Amino acid sequence: MSSDSEMAIFGEAAPYLRKSEKERIEAQNKPFDAKTSVFVVHPKESFVKGTIQSKETGKVTVKTEDDQIFSMNPPKYDKIEDMAMMTHLH
Repeated sequence: MSSDSEMAIFGEAAPYLRKSEKERIEAQNKPFDAKTSVFVVHPKESFVKGTIQSKETGKVTVKTEDDQIFSMNPPKYDKIEDMAMMTHLH
């Protein structure tokens, strides 16, 4: 993994290629509950983040507007460079 100083060679493009170490650490340490955090299929946005509100036999209530649910990766995988490390691939 490159340090922030190694990204300086990319000049103004650097923030778009890789977030700063501070931003990566903040993103990776956000509170996360793997049992309630999901992605929901959205007709215009492809997928949107959702939170499971309740589960009953054959029914899941999610705080979004659609009903196809896919598991969400924890924040430690945000901005990860190797997608093979992710728990869930959609």
